Amino acid sequence: MKISWQVKVESPEKIRTFLYQKGVSRTLLKGIKFHGGQIERNHEPVRVLAEVVTGDLVTLTLPPEIANDHVSASDGPIDICYEDAHFLVVNKPAYLATVPSHLYPNDTLVNRVKGYYQRQNYESQVTHVVTRLDRDTSGLVIFAKHHFAHSVLDKQLKARQLKKSYVAVVSGHLNQRHGVIDLPINRDPSSFIRRQIAESGQGRRSVTEYWVSKSLRQATLIKVRLHTGRTHQIRVHFAGLRHPLVGDVLYGGSGSGYMQRQALHCASVSFYNPFLNQQITVMAPLPKDFAAYLEQEIRNL
Repeated sequence: MKISWQVKVESPEKIRTFLYQKGVSRTLLKGIKFHGGQIERNHEPVRVLAEVVTGDLVTLTLPPEIANDHVSASDGPIDICYEDAHFLVVNKPAYLATVPSHLYPNDTLVNRVKGYYQRQNYESQVTHVVTRLDRDTSGLVIFAKHHFAHSVLDKQLKARQLKKSYVAVVSGHLNQRHGVIDLPINRDPSSFIRRQIAESGQGRRSVTEYWVSKSLRQATLIKVRLHTGRTHQIRVHFAGLRHPLVGDVLYGGSGSGYMQRQALHCASVSFYNPFLNQQITVMAPLPKDFAAYLEQEIRNL
């Protein structure tokens, strides 16, 4: 994988400084030096202490990545919503795990993406998962196609610049049209899976913002934006408010008609692609079960 930049600087600077500003980490520079990568200035190999000026072309050849042989490839279908040389955004169906585990070792979204990479004969077969969804949650999942792209989005996640918006249905009716839930979350000591609202001074800070879209008979359709990314965050926060997600039996919700899993769908993601110098926004329509549930509920209002 080669990545190039046209240099625009006010005064000469070292290539190392220029690359740091582009998001290249010290770890990646070491990998390039010792594991088969290369740095070029105007198509000539150079070291990181060389200087660049406006008009120079800097090209980074990333070192090859070794795929994990323990992750098998699956021929299962994937619904691609966006793809370029650096990122892949896939619409994950409900009931499909994102990553392999002892329960789901061979047919997860990661296995399917690896199978897709193989069928496309991509140079790198490594599946870098940037965002994840619970098995029964549907919607958009972002993959990076190389280590550098992954580190770029990791930084955006930590800086809260990568935006994820969800559509959800919670039980009952919310008192506020718009609200921010700022409650810490930790692991429920009685369960390996469940999380819970932590007592003051414990757990990790977790922030969820929501907007009411429509009041249903005994539930509320909402739009949700995550400002932190804790496991089960949306599910735990609304269960803590005594408004568990419809269908979320793990946190006190109950199934209703077409909705026999948690009513949660990652409907949009937005991130900055520094390689194309573009803000990328991707949207995914509601899956059939979610859409059918809403149609049924609205018809019965």
